[in-house]
Amino acid sequence: MIDKANLLGVDNNVFPHLSRRSFLSSALCLVATTACSSLNTKSSVQFIAINSLDELRHYASVDNVKVRLNPGVYTIEAAESHKFMSFTGKNSHYDLRDVTLRVDTKLFSLFGDPSGADGFYRVIDLSGENSVFEGLKVETFGDKPGYQSRNKIFNIVGSGITLKNVDVTTSGSTPWGYGSLYGIKGTVVRKMNGIRVGWPAVGVKVIGCKVHMRAMGHAIFVQGAIDTLIENCHVDGLVKTTNDLLAEKSGYAYDRHFKVPRQEYVEGVTVGKKGEILPNEIIALSEDGIRLYGDFRGHVTGSTTIRDSSVYQMRRGICTGLGAAADVVENCEATDCIAAGFNIGNKDRLINCRANAKYAEALSCPYEGSSFASVDLDILDSRNGLANNVLATINGDHHRIKLHTKNAAFVPSSMLIAIGTRRGYAFYQQGITAPTGLSLENKTAASVIYDS
Repeated sequence: MIDKANLLGVDNNVFPHLSRRSFLSSALCLVATTACSSLNTKSSVQFIAINSLDELRHYASVDNVKVRLNPGVYTIEAAESHKFMSFTGKNSHYDLRDVTLRVDTKLFSLFGDPSGADGFYRVIDLSGENSVFEGLKVETFGDKPGYQSRNKIFNIVGSGITLKNVDVTTSGSTPWGYGSLYGIKGTVVRKMNGIRVGWPAVGVKVIGCKVHMRAMGHAIFVQGAIDTLIENCHVDGLVKTTNDLLAEKSGYAYDRHFKVPRQEYVEGVTVGKKGEILPNEIIALSEDGIRLYGDFRGHVTGSTTIRDSSVYQMRRGICTGLGAAADVVENCEATDCIAAGFNIGNKDRLINCRANAKYAEALSCPYEGSSFASVDLDILDSRNGLANNVLATINGDHHRIKLHTKNAAFVPSSMLIAIGTRRGYAFYQQGITAPTGLSLENKTAASVIYDS
């Protein structure tokens, strides 16, 4: 019989307590551990340390590279196009942990009005494939608004891109402080959006990102992309009462005698029949927290998964209702939003989610043509709110909806669950009829009413 231990050059007198089989097993484990250690060391060495934005721009177009920008504060002072920094590399990894990037808002008007489908300004453009971009903190500064209304911090159009643990604070929109009252695009509005995932992107992951909206615009939104994952992200914005707005002695609304171009209802805010801003209302200063558009220039947005994420003080918290795709929202929370907490539509699923109804309905399912949505929603403390008595609005057919709360006192008995309705964010819907095939399990003190 062959002595396998001795083939390895082992002296049995040195290891008398080990059987040959045990020694061979230990030896193989040692070899494997050494090999793994070597691979890990090699992987670490692969990162190239760089010290400037110019070096980062160089590697932004390189495939199969790992780059780590040294920690510090960097400022973008110039740009060659409306894409301030464009990353086209494939299978690359850009590690910008502990890096802060400051961007002067004057850059958003340097090139006039860019043409084409992607003719909008953005700080970081990610159009490569299967690359990772992580750790950057981005801040805009300055008081010069952009040339157009479609400005963005991140624009992701490459497939297989992972955007991870970035922290974005937006500023630089106009007119600031009035939310959607004076429009959402076009003539006077200049927005500063956070993170866009757009066509032709497939399989993008936005993970662990934070967006602090201090400008008009959406925080995280998807347009025409397919199979997007948004996970462990947080969005926060600012709100203001119309009482505070009406007390202003100067500014955009003051100059217009506190009137807005639209009448009766503007994106969660009730206004007068002649557009008068009314007291005792509340406005979100930004737009939606996480929003899915139905399409981008005819390219339909595919199913999206939103998981373990939260939105605070935005217009709508999480909006998946605008397209036909069946989207999944799991373990997410929307609080103190002023048009809706969750705005859902066709075949969407809310699983183990939470929202309050202080300023708007926790659940908005307003679309007549939607069907087969599934909702499990825990209602958080909705007391001491303003300008709202609606807990949920439900239109469409064959939905299965469960509303419950951990504390019965969280939902005042004066609140309503409105079915077949144009209340709240359903204001824009026409020709509403009573839903068919609705399964509603209401474990709150709110009353159920049928408006049609």
